[in-house]
Amino acid sequence: MTGDQTFRLTALHRLWRLLPPRQRRRLVTAATALVAPGIDRRPPPARAGVAVAGELSRASGLGENARLMLLGLQHLGVPHWPIDVAPLLPGASADLPVAAGGEPPPGAPLVLHVNPPLLPLVLLRLRRGLARGRRVIGYWSWELPTAPPDWRVGARFVHEVWVLTPFVAAALEPLLPGKVRVVPPPMAIAPPRPSALDRAAFGLPTDAVVVLVMFNLASSFERKNPLAAIAAFRAAFGDRADRRLLLKIGNRSHFPEDFARLAAAAAAAPNIRLETRTLPTADLHALVAACDIVLSLHRSEGFGLVPAEAMLLGKPVIATGWSGNMAFMDATSAALVGYRLVPAEDPRHVYEGASWAEPDQADAVAHLRRLADDAAARTALGTRGREAALARLGVAPLAAALRDLGLPA
Repeated sequence: MTGDQTFRLTALHRLWRLLPPRQRRRLVTAATALVAPGIDRRPPPARAGVAVAGELSRASGLGENARLMLLGLQHLGVPHWPIDVAPLLPGASADLPVAAGGEPPPGAPLVLHVNPPLLPLVLLRLRRGLARGRRVIGYWSWELPTAPPDWRVGARFVHEVWVLTPFVAAALEPLLPGKVRVVPPPMAIAPPRPSALDRAAFGLPTDAVVVLVMFNLASSFERKNPLAAIAAFRAAFGDRADRRLLLKIGNRSHFPEDFARLAAAAAAAPNIRLETRTLPTADLHALVAACDIVLSLHRSEGFGLVPAEAMLLGKPVIATGWSGNMAFMDATSAALVGYRLVPAEDPRHVYEGASWAEPDQADAVAHLRRLADDAAARTALGTRGREAALARLGVAPLAAALRDLGLPA
């Protein structure tokens, strides 16, 4: 490469970086959609089993959904072929091992756990012709009441869409009218299995009520709303040593500015601790089991994996009473926090153009105080939450979806 060519490439890269992130994402989606392989115009008949493509080697929400679908297929005795697309995506990482699945046979439907903006890129990088002769199903997740405009591009590359909750279905229905189906993750067939680690192993006091807030900084700081959790805890308990707040935070190093905001908010509180270690899944579940209350003052959720796992573990959950988590919880099975809807404002420009919830702090404080002061109430709510999660997050919706495809399940 000549010096002039290098200069031009560097200049183009600088111009590219000057574009707003949202505009860069839209341009990438539009460009890859122009060259990505198309799908059959009419959905081919389904046979042989199901190929599941997703971030199988990534510790992400979409990755967990794909892994749960594979477990559901195994539970139902349906042949399945895993395809890990994590190496095909930007910022490729391999956090988890993936068993080789082999080549899916002709006719096996392809379920793509990849959201629309990256779907053309993944289809472009998958084995050539893999999507041909198959029914292609998008398994998508979104966290606001309306889908972004650039998601319409992805609708061209699927025959139908499966989603986590009715909340997501309502947002995506305009993209593919009549072709959006709710298929929640079958978590009840594989509930969390904590390791043997106890409170002492995590450095938690045995004589305190411990409130857990767990989230990944990659999932949007503003949407997860951890500063509201800190504010509610402080308003409820001040510096009380027998009340502790533990924030389990993922991806600290990728978002140092967000982590600095958290650290500053917690700095003056001796009863608030930030935990940033990467833990094996079983140890992570043991951490949830070791706490007394799980708190989620989110502004929006497509599903709410952490509250769902906590409920399956029998832990009482305090959560914003709006968005996808309402598919598996209600006022009898969780302590629901009131809210008002406000325009979504996201500094990362991912969540814009719709409304999300602003949880009521006074309501959250009241729930925290009531449950912290009443061990029997915590136990009762945790029991009801577990029963609700087991009932609503079973494998029946997946089995029904497969039967409608023409597959025995």
